[in-house]
Amino acid sequence: MPSNWVWRIFMLEGKGRLSRRKDGKYFLYLPKNVVLDSAFPFKLESSIAVRVVADPKEGKLLVLPEIQKGRKKRD
Repeated sequence: MPSNWVWRIFMLEGKGRLSRRKDGKYFLYLPKNVVLDSAFPFKLESSIAVRVVADPKEGKLLVLPEIQKGRKKRD
């Protein structure tokens, strides 16, 4: 590999919304074009559990799929 190669990281980006409902629940909405992109890492049929990590200093969120080992699926 040539030493002058530039590595590029491609990221999906869009504007979503974090909102609070009247019943006190919060929802994280993601733009359709981001979720339907072939590079989107989650395959969704309805909903999935996620883990959200917040960095208050930087004002950033990291959303990760929740890995459930040895748990049965809900009916």
